[in-house]
Amino acid sequence: MSPLFYTLTLEKTTIMVKNIYQKGFTLIELMIVVAILGILATLATGGFLSYQAKAKQAEVKVNLGAVGSLANTYKTEYDTYNTDWNGIGWEPQRITRYRYWYNGMAAAGTPAFPEVGVDYSDPGSSADDTAFGAAAVGNIDRDNSTDQWLYDQNRSFTTLQSDVTTP
Repeated sequence: MSPLFYTLTLEKTTIMVKNIYQKGFTLIELMIVVAILGILATLATGGFLSYQAKAKQAEVKVNLGAVGSLANTYKTEYDTYNTDWNGIGWEPQRITRYRYWYNGMAAAGTPAFPEVGVDYSDPGSSADDTAFGAAAVGNIDRDNSTDQWLYDQNRSFTTLQSDVTTP
């Protein structure tokens, strides 16, 4: 699309004047660009939130792994698994997203008053002389569902309920 030119002829001089109304973009062109940018931003945000939630799950894997290591160390030393938090000596170092359970007892320093509508109760941790199970429950994406994990003496993680939604 070439710009419009007007020609003025004055005795021996010809002047070309460009039409100034042809500069810039039309409103429709701008609206299309904004719509495309909005679609791209929506797609990128969904993927980003999913990766962010998966990164938050790293906390539970590290902490349950530490609980398991301490429980197995106690078993190695005393030929039995301890059935409470005091015996294994684990406590959270900072504020956690998850409430941690060991043999039906919640760890001190983990969330005690969750958001309304979210259930942080023990999903099934247990411990006796021959086995242990640690559990964690958390809400990582601020909805009413929870992320629930179990970890046992075989060092296996079991996801009872995942709070990560993939777009």
